[in-house]
Amino acid sequence: PAGNMALAAPLLPPLLLLLLLGRPGLGGPGQGAGTWSRFARLPYPQDQLFLHDTFPDGFLWGAGSAAYQTEGGWRQGGKGASVWDTFAHRPATPSGAAPQGPVGGDVASDSYNNLFRDVEGLRRLGVSHYRFSLSWARLLPNGTAPPNPAGLAHYGRLLARLRELGVEPVVTLYHWDLPQALQDAFGGWASPVLPQLFRDYAELCFRHFGGQVRYWLTMDNPYVVAWHGYGTGRLPPGVRGGPRLAYLAAHHLLQAHAKVWHLYNDHFRPAQRGKVSIALSSHWIKPQRMTEKNIKECQKSLDFVLGWFAKPIFIDGDYPESMKSNLSSLLPEFSEAEKKYIKGTADFFALSFGATLSFQLLDSHMKFQQLESISLRQLLYWINSEYNNPQIFIVENSWFVSGTTKKDDAKYIYYLKKFIMETLKAIRYDGVNVFGYTVWSLLDGFEWHRGYSIRRGLFYVDFQSHDKKLMPKSSVLFYQKLIEKNGFPPLPENQPIEGIFPCGFAWGIVDNYIQVDTTPAQFLDSNVYVWDVHQTKKLIKVDGVYASKRKRHCVDFAAIRLQISLLQEMHVTHFHFSLKWSLILPLGNLSLINHTLVHYYQCFASELLRVNITPVVALWQPMIENQELPVSLAKYGAWENTETVQAFVEYARFCFTSLGDHVKFWITMNEPSVKNLTYTAGHNLLKAHAKVWHLYDKEFRRSQKGKISIALQADWVEPACPFSRNDQEVADRILEFDIGWLAEPIFGNGDYPEVMRAWLHRRNSVDLYNFHLPYFSEDEKKLIQGSFDFFALSHYTTTLVGSEKEDAVKYDHYLEVQMINDITWLHSPSRAAVVPWGLRKLLKWVKSKYGNVPIYVMANGIDDDQNMVYDKLRVYYIQNYINEALKAYTLDDVNLQGYFVYSFNDKTAPKYGLYSYAANQYEPKPSLKHYKEIIGNNGFPGPETPELLCPEEVASCADCHFFRTRKSLLAFISFVFVAFVVTIFFITYYSKRVERRYK
Repeated sequence: PAGNMALAAPLLPPLLLLLLLGRPGLGGPGQGAGTWSRFARLPYPQDQLFLHDTFPDGFLWGAGSAAYQTEGGWRQGGKGASVWDTFAHRPATPSGAAPQGPVGGDVASDSYNNLFRDVEGLRRLGVSHYRFSLSWARLLPNGTAPPNPAGLAHYGRLLARLRELGVEPVVTLYHWDLPQALQDAFGGWASPVLPQLFRDYAELCFRHFGGQVRYWLTMDNPYVVAWHGYGTGRLPPGVRGGPRLAYLAAHHLLQAHAKVWHLYNDHFRPAQRGKVSIALSSHWIKPQRMTEKNIKECQKSLDFVLGWFAKPIFIDGDYPESMKSNLSSLLPEFSEAEKKYIKGTADFFALSFGATLSFQLLDSHMKFQQLESISLRQLLYWINSEYNNPQIFIVENSWFVSGTTKKDDAKYIYYLKKFIMETLKAIRYDGVNVFGYTVWSLLDGFEWHRGYSIRRGLFYVDFQSHDKKLMPKSSVLFYQKLIEKNGFPPLPENQPIEGIFPCGFAWGIVDNYIQVDTTPAQFLDSNVYVWDVHQTKKLIKVDGVYASKRKRHCVDFAAIRLQISLLQEMHVTHFHFSLKWSLILPLGNLSLINHTLVHYYQCFASELLRVNITPVVALWQPMIENQELPVSLAKYGAWENTETVQAFVEYARFCFTSLGDHVKFWITMNEPSVKNLTYTAGHNLLKAHAKVWHLYDKEFRRSQKGKISIALQADWVEPACPFSRNDQEVADRILEFDIGWLAEPIFGNGDYPEVMRAWLHRRNSVDLYNFHLPYFSEDEKKLIQGSFDFFALSHYTTTLVGSEKEDAVKYDHYLEVQMINDITWLHSPSRAAVVPWGLRKLLKWVKSKYGNVPIYVMANGIDDDQNMVYDKLRVYYIQNYINEALKAYTLDDVNLQGYFVYSFNDKTAPKYGLYSYAANQYEPKPSLKHYKEIIGNNGFPGPETPELLCPEEVASCADCHFFRTRKSLLAFISFVFVAFVVTIFFITYYSKRVERRYK
């Protein structure tokens, strides 16, 4: 095959994109408001493409957990009760907790008794750090001195083991589990006493553990503690004090944090050389519409959640102006001395983002009528702009899966992939200083208000078991490999290649059904008219007077001329469309033939040939109404009825006879939808195809010299968890049901895939279903097997499938398959995934299954929303899908002979066309020009691509075509010119004779 395998450069390298976008300057309060407009201006779709790159050297990779969620041992080792212990033991369990799970965090993952088990999980991951929290009630059972020796020993052992493995501890002093004694005695964080007690607890921790800890977090997510612990009462201690008490609790939390930071800074930093911060959590919000008012509301939403704590610490020691102006007397005030004391009390920005707060614990009024989103990248940029470019440490991030998910946690993986990729883009594209990332969490545990109904761990824990062994999920392998590679390094197979397709490669366009307009031209009207120039200004027919009639010509169909001219503009070599069986033979047989329509199709095909475009014609393509069958056939069982088989054969014979002189490229059936086929209907459909193929082969091929096959819809199916054998089995099963069902009998062994028969036998026997897959006789197998001249397929997208039930809406119980979405993929407005490499995998699969059969990609396209910005997605789609097809041809030696874009225009296929259509006008989209350039180059030639000398084709010159298609006009002009020359000659000749006579 022709082609150069050199790798082409990506569209926009990170450095170039960063230069185009500009690094953010010094930030400050309110500067984050520019985030929304900035991201609305980013180049599309380049900015949304997956970024294959690595993180900076020394980037920290870790996992985390919280004491109450995983430790258990709530009455072991002298531990005191926490507010969560009390809350979980109330008669009403926390909202969302699964009744089959254990009570609260009494046992949870039992990490207290399995310390080395957890550390072994860290070793397996290869992380650089482990974030965990100390249980205040385990170290100080009453919240104050004396300390508990067993608690000190437990955390000492954990730190020692981490040191042996070279894993950096990131330690949280307080992760929501306030000692119940402090709540009972003082009212918890509602009391001004708590900041000093928290300082005393922190001093104990710094003295005992500070020599082994470089990163300290004073507390986690104070928003949730204050708002839901003391305002709404949704979480412990369950105080429904309303906004006033919530803001007071937050005031004390900020004071407590500042005290601890100053304690460390003044007394421990010189010797221990560590860093202290606070883990702040946030959501992300986007405007309903890009208006100044909505952007201000988004800014306010972030102020009220993240800025509530971040602005006092990172800017000026005081609350955001939007809070102060809106909350009036509800919000406590800091003195000037307190502002100075709080300002600057963080050595880095510790960010928590994910399922704990987003879409869960964020009250609706905190959104200020805007839309919540999960864009970590935009949040990082906002923080960077709003808080003076701080160093950012992501100390908690992930999503969740169902509590029933065990091993193959595909949904979790793809959210993780999205968040980590967004972090990478924030670093490489946006210039944000992120130095570490922490997956939440190391292992499954008690998920706060949702109990055990969801899971967020990398390792699975069976909460009903006694030993609580850790079982690695697929996400462990994903994260482990990501850490090894320090990100997503570019892979050769992801890079575009240079090269060209072979001579005679079919470059095509598709229209499901051509625009049929059989309105007669004015030249066929035999009536005589006069023009009423005085009154009506209209033509008036003269009764009883007729002109002589003439024979119909193809040029009489104005609609054909327009469509042909549009196709010529594309420079395609082939045009694929379907006939309408229901209109050609309205009664389903030859008793009534629509000769006008047949003549129209004849004219259309002949006009295509006249301009050197090969017609590719499908006899039948299913549509919604009656499956595009004649009503009489649709009414009596459609393909369930064997009479439809014979009717299709007779219809095909008529089409071959009527159109075969013009059509040399036939499709029996175009994209029969297996989703809507019964097994009986599919059985009859296969027999109908085979009979028509043999009919053409025996009676028409020799004289018409054409080729014929069936065109199947073939989207690629990929296992959601690439490391999972179960998911691979599911993907193989779906490919056989979706493609192999109709392909295997024709291109394979003449019978249905064994996978189908085995699966249906199992389902029918185990679950008492009655899905009968018919059997072919030996003669039918011989009839069907080999009834093809080529393999034609339509390919649009790729689907991920998994074995574990996660989302009931997207779960197919019959095939036991869970549909999964990779949220890092590009998607069209209709949510079709743009996955170019899926086409290459499909073509390789077809070759491996059915040999070196000639293959045509008969349809490949994407929708838009009539907004020209989305045609950029189509340009990207066409460019990259064709490049993957080139890889299949050049690198995989796939016998690929043609590629067709779907679709011709928006009139017949709304939102899919290369021509837009409005007000009876067709306008070429930018993607048309791009496709034309690819056709003109016959692929993607590079400097080193060898020149391919192809035999000269008829009408290869567009200018020559002008003359070739206007022979009558040229003849008339030639005649006039010759007559003119002759006349001049005779005038000159006789003039000279007259002159001589007079002389």
